[in-house]
Amino acid sequence: MTRCCADCELLRFGTTRTQMNLKLAGDKGYRANWIDDYLLDELGITPVIPSKTNEARDVRPVTFAKRSYRRRSIVECLIGWLKESRRIATRFEKTAINFRGMVKLAFIHRYFRILGL
Repeated sequence: MTRCCADCELLRFGTTRTQMNLKLAGDKGYRANWIDDYLLDELGITPVIPSKTNEARDVRPVTFAKRSYRRRSIVECLIGWLKESRRIATRFEKTAINFRGMVKLAFIHRYFRILGL
């Protein structure tokens, strides 16, 4: 049996693929007109990148979604925390199944630390 992506599994059971509203968050260093144009026109992704202090905010093709940008820090903190776990950061496990198991084990360890166990 070959493994397939999650979308293929859903389509196999007769369900339809849903359109997701994709957003890409980045810091001010990624703020350029050509990046906005490429993300919007070519990829269909909404850029969530703050404007630089020396540019007009009203000339951009999209408005800045401050709430979505703040959610970016949650992902950055998660990735930073996972990098603290040396076994995950250096990927000691060579197979994807074993690596996924180690990531799950790191989450369990983190959860127990939060609970104080």
